[in-house]
Amino acid sequence: MRKETQKVLILSLLGLVSVNLAAQQKAKRDTIKNIDEVVVTALGIKRQNKALGYSTETIESEQLLRTQNNNWTGALEGKVAGLKIQTAGAGPMATARITLRGDVSMNGFEDQALIVVDGIPMNGRTVGSGTPAYGAGSGGDVPIDYGNDLNTINPDDIESITILKGPTAAALYGSRGAKGAVMITTKSGKNKDGRLQVTLNSYTSFDSVLKWPDWQYEYGQGTMTKDKNGNYYYSYGASADGVSTGGTSSAFGPKFNGQYYYQYDPTVGGQSKERQLWRPYKNNIKDFWQVGTTYSNNISIEGSNDKTAYRTSLTYLNNEWMMPNTGMERWNAAISVDHKLSSKLKANVKLGYSQTKSDNLPATGYNNQSISYFMIFQNPNVDLAWYRPIWKPGQDQVDQIHPFSSYIDNPYLIAYEMTNSLNKKNITGNISLNYQIDKHFDVLLRSGIILNDELRTQKRPWSSANYLKGYYREQYIDGFNFNNDLMVNYKTAIGSINLTATGGASSQYEEQKTQNYYAIGLKNPGVYSLTNAQAQDFKIPTPYDKYVNSLYALLTLNYKEKIFLDFTARNDWSSTLPKANRSYFYPSVASSFILSDIFGLKSNNLNMWKLRASWSRIGNATEPYQLENYYSVSSFPGSVEIPNLYANPNLRPEMITNIEGGMDFSLFKNRLTFNATVYQSNSVDQIIRNVPVLWETGYSLRVINSGEIRNRGVELMMNAYPIKNKSFSWNVSANWSMNRNKILSLPAEFQGEPYTMASVGGVVYYNAVVGGSIGDLYGYGLMYSPDGQVVFGTDGLTAKPTAMKKIGNAFPKWRAGIQNEFRIKNVTVSFSFDGQYKGMAYSQSHHKMTEQGKLEHTLAGRDNPDGLIVGQGVVQNPDGSYSPNTKGVAVPTYYADYWRRANVETNTFDTSFIKLRDARIAYSFPKSVIQPLKITDLTLAIFGKNLWMWTKFPLFDPEAATLDNSTITPGVEMGQLPTARTVGFQLNVKF
Repeated sequence: MRKETQKVLILSLLGLVSVNLAAQQKAKRDTIKNIDEVVVTALGIKRQNKALGYSTETIESEQLLRTQNNNWTGALEGKVAGLKIQTAGAGPMATARITLRGDVSMNGFEDQALIVVDGIPMNGRTVGSGTPAYGAGSGGDVPIDYGNDLNTINPDDIESITILKGPTAAALYGSRGAKGAVMITTKSGKNKDGRLQVTLNSYTSFDSVLKWPDWQYEYGQGTMTKDKNGNYYYSYGASADGVSTGGTSSAFGPKFNGQYYYQYDPTVGGQSKERQLWRPYKNNIKDFWQVGTTYSNNISIEGSNDKTAYRTSLTYLNNEWMMPNTGMERWNAAISVDHKLSSKLKANVKLGYSQTKSDNLPATGYNNQSISYFMIFQNPNVDLAWYRPIWKPGQDQVDQIHPFSSYIDNPYLIAYEMTNSLNKKNITGNISLNYQIDKHFDVLLRSGIILNDELRTQKRPWSSANYLKGYYREQYIDGFNFNNDLMVNYKTAIGSINLTATGGASSQYEEQKTQNYYAIGLKNPGVYSLTNAQAQDFKIPTPYDKYVNSLYALLTLNYKEKIFLDFTARNDWSSTLPKANRSYFYPSVASSFILSDIFGLKSNNLNMWKLRASWSRIGNATEPYQLENYYSVSSFPGSVEIPNLYANPNLRPEMITNIEGGMDFSLFKNRLTFNATVYQSNSVDQIIRNVPVLWETGYSLRVINSGEIRNRGVELMMNAYPIKNKSFSWNVSANWSMNRNKILSLPAEFQGEPYTMASVGGVVYYNAVVGGSIGDLYGYGLMYSPDGQVVFGTDGLTAKPTAMKKIGNAFPKWRAGIQNEFRIKNVTVSFSFDGQYKGMAYSQSHHKMTEQGKLEHTLAGRDNPDGLIVGQGVVQNPDGSYSPNTKGVAVPTYYADYWRRANVETNTFDTSFIKLRDARIAYSFPKSVIQPLKITDLTLAIFGKNLWMWTKFPLFDPEAATLDNSTITPGVEMGQLPTARTVGFQLNVKF
């Protein structure tokens, strides 16, 4: 029987091991023969994995396409040790914050990995809508997740993703790679037989809400008001039963027990003529949400011959999100051509185009105009259908229906009238020329460009809570990112030593401009144009431009393929630093020892034993415009304002020193592989922007170099084939990682006081203190007696502290993930779990819904005969001793006080979780069925994502974060939108 050699992808969390499997029917035993895996490293240089002195992981395209994601980053969740994907739970765009090995900077959660596509770095910047997450009643707007350049990358076009976790791995990218790098290689059309291949990949998926808060539907609207007979009652407006109780947002009213009250009647737009049944509407929030749908269709054509390889693809994705009238659509087109111009000269060209459009994206945050705000304020006795007409009779586009409070906008007004549109176009181009001078020398020239053009609009109708006369905004964002690389490579052998030397230069220029036009108040309702403005406002374009020029070198030595040694050196010149400090140099060294070869230990049980170690020192520049003071536009026409930040003309680059060590094992004919890594990085000369100065200087803040942060961590990865034969195989992969962050020093200017790196809503503060960690949450909390009991005042309310304290940390103690794949003849079943232990998050929604009596835990005490609750705790006596608290307070007052907004402690919760992150069942039709149809592969699959979750976090999702303007801030839930549970179907056909 003839032998067929197939390439088998062993998908695992420790990276994909590319192997050749000789599938022989007569083989007496199953073997997996390991060959040297080739991975893409910094600057697109391909290296053997065994030669690397640092940890990398690779994810292949099959894993990315197992479950559908509007943003490809979702496919990485839980599958790479040390990598965290954080989104703000803000809608279908799902902008991701990607971090590797924790945060190393005190600049407000800006530590994001570099994204590199086919050797061209992307900027990864997010331009926000300019509004904070907390803004209820402020008259302002709301944050909107418009996405960034990562959203434009099409997962159907990705061949593989290599994760360069630490500064050493990404050292050749300089300051841009100081926080690690995610290397994306797109498909090029090369195939083994050179024939033309057409591939159709089609998805259909359905989204529903994964988890709801535990709303109570036993009591309705009110504040425990009693009538003249001493009974609790309800009245919408004053009535024969008593004064109005329908103007509150609280649900401390009468229990639903078959009684009748004067209530709101939508047919008259006011109080009902007769008393109506007092009843709950248990789906009056859930029914607002719909089943979301996503359709994605991709077609690609590829082929190759001895000189040329090509691929072209077209993808259309349409998403209708779970919130009515929201969603997006995206077109992606790509073409790739590899061509041998001569025996020595090769050319590669890749072009990509994407367009993302949306008539409406949802707003997030705690603000009158977000749907999250409505869900918090909706009362159990209010029918959702009462809001559906949106406008009062005869008042279309003039006066909305919101019968219970002018501060609570109609949910259908939010969905259908308060729209946030997007039209974003993105063009990427990449050309490289490789010339082989002789057998030792070759030269690579590579240029890439990324062009963006984006239009956003926000429409706010008349009678909205924050804009009584309406509002309209146009935001234009355009920019480009231009990169050039010139590399010379030299390879030779000196006896038993192989030597490779690479030298090169690169330049990067990035420019972006943002323009905003405002119509503040609309002359004619429902007409959204700048010419319809009652008053116009125009902001001078906000620029963002910087350049970095670099020289770099890489020297690689290996002795008999047993001992490998790498040296790198790079010098950057950054425009964001002053002339005297603009140039900064940093080196790295990495080593790899194949101990199994060195000591002759190879056997069937021990296939490889590798020791690796590395050291690097990486410079990191800052954002532009930190060196000089710039005026900003004033709200008064023709005038400007002085800045409050005093610039620093003597800034130095941050420096990150990283050491890493690890071992890799391959056992039992490569059926079991195991990787262990330990690392430490120290970041010094932190560029800190919010150092206070005396007001007499004319400024309030300044930017300086100071402070040191240390990160230590452990990463463990395992991949195994417990069973593998021709009819059944089982592959299991797992990873575990932990990171410990410590602040070693702070600027002397703080004089021992904490440095507030960021804050959200004026209640949660991320304070840096010596000995503390990035992500420490500070705020006001409870006071305790020496034996740990809560202290109350003589008024029966909690004692109020005068100082904030540490509540917890936004980041978990550790993270882990496990994936299983079973192949039973033509059926493949795969699923993965991941989770985290500990970590804390503050919930604004929990505070407000508790204060208003909307959650089940607020039912306690309502049936007390006197309507009072006595808090469990003690009262401090005049002599300093403590005695039990006996003072009762009204039920609404107790909940409003104990869980008040400023009490960060009682509204902060453990974010431990376990998720069934994804699952898939696929059937590949046998060749006997598809060959007569001229089809080479036909696969049908059903898949799911976020199918199940265990957590004690009380709101939607423990992976909570807040979109605060453009910053994704972990550890705070501030008007989070629901997380989707996804079920879908996939068809993959190859001709």
